[in-house]
Amino acid sequence: MIRILLLLAFGVFAFFSASFSAGAAEQSSPRKIRVAITSISGSMVPPWAANEAGIFKKYGLQVEVVATPSGIQGTNALIANEISFLQIAGSTTTGAAVGGADLKIVATMTATLVLNLAVRPEIEKPEQLRGKSIGISRFGTSLHSGARLAAKHYGLEPGKDVHIVEIGAGDWIVGAMQGNRVQAGVFGYPATGRAVKFGNRVMLHLPTLNIPYASTGVSTRGDIIRDDPDLVRRYLSAQIEAIALMKKDRPFTLKVLSKYLRTNDMDLLNESYDIQIAKYMQKTPLPTAEAVRSVLEELTDRNPKAKDLDPNKFFDDRFVRQLQAGDFIDPLYR
Repeated sequence: MIRILLLLAFGVFAFFSASFSAGAAEQSSPRKIRVAITSISGSMVPPWAANEAGIFKKYGLQVEVVATPSGIQGTNALIANEISFLQIAGSTTTGAAVGGADLKIVATMTATLVLNLAVRPEIEKPEQLRGKSIGISRFGTSLHSGARLAAKHYGLEPGKDVHIVEIGAGDWIVGAMQGNRVQAGVFGYPATGRAVKFGNRVMLHLPTLNIPYASTGVSTRGDIIRDDPDLVRRYLSAQIEAIALMKKDRPFTLKVLSKYLRTNDMDLLNESYDIQIAKYMQKTPLPTAEAVRSVLEELTDRNPKAKDLDPNKFFDDRFVRQLQAGDFIDPLYR
């Protein structure tokens, strides 16, 4: 009997030892995930910076960052389980969720639309846009929202008084303006600087409208939030730490911007840094009902299903709130 008990005890010990070793090995091996950005702009820099600085590795992640032509393609990749996280405008995520997709915003790095309405040199007054075309990336994206808000600000009805035209990436819109295919365009940075260098001018800097808006942030699928909350927490921790590094270390961030925006033009790089990162990128990227409500209100004109929906259904702020309450964020800036 004693011999049997000793054998059983040894077996249990061996089982737990093996389990512990497997767990330790699992923790020592970085978790491989794939994420996507949805435009080549300064607002998309946190995952690039986290990779370049080894911050993802610090949180046990090996992250492949891929680029998609627009938020629509990025959203499709997220729904199809091709990626785990998406750097994207809250409007695109919310629009997909209104349509039935199990997606949520988990962080909002920029809480207003940091975009510009730029026009060709001959357009001197807003009323001259009547009957003209505004170039955007794709319908359903933040640039689409920006074009609609800008037009309405000047009393112009999108689709009636002005035409909104799909072009593609920001530089493509600038090219379409140069060829007079469109007479105006909505884009961020560095495309704005390029447009101005070609002789176009900024008619409206959208942040001056003071509209809270769930702009660039991080979205993911509901199943990841439910089944793998630790992954969400680690991923957001890395991005928040990367934001702190970017705000504190300008030379490092300019190098990252130069590499991924593929330009050595210091005017464009400094403008992207000063506006998109130093000024508007939030230290605590907390999604809010107010910012999502603005998204739903703008979306209602295109999709009546969005009318009167509860904005709280479209984001999950618990991860950023936990990091904030746990005194994780403030020490990053000391």
